[in-house]
Amino acid sequence: MKSEPSAYSIEDLQKEKITIWDGVRNYQARNILREMKKGDLAFFYHSNCKPPAIVGLMEVVETNIVDPTQFDRTSDYFDVKSTPEKPRWHTVKVKFKERFAQPLPLETLKQKFNPDDFLVVKKGNRLSVMPVKNTIAQEIFNLTRTF
Repeated sequence: MKSEPSAYSIEDLQKEKITIWDGVRNYQARNILREMKKGDLAFFYHSNCKPPAIVGLMEVVETNIVDPTQFDRTSDYFDVKSTPEKPRWHTVKVKFKERFAQPLPLETLKQKFNPDDFLVVKKGNRLSVMPVKNTIAQEIFNLTRTF
């Protein structure tokens, strides 16, 4: 799951401990959020910064939450077509698990992983939420311990 650190960073999550992962406005990413289960782990990825990197780990603590920002007219994520009776956007609540001692930069990820196996390294990929295969997740976790 990725966020621009200027909007919401791993440090923000560490301070807050728990947050709703709101503002996702891509149907494919929303559908991935819908598939998440309580207890799932997610990497926190800082995007649109130098360098973009995986910076920590969080855990899904609640699923199928109606994203409140879709109804807030003052929000950048307001959706005029969404109603409380028929919300279009759902999300999850996550809690902080770990901030990695060293970020795992995108360049390192590109050297280690194939774009067909790990979508983050695929050129032109813009999704803010992506699934990660268990084997890839374990390799990433191992890299954070040796990096």
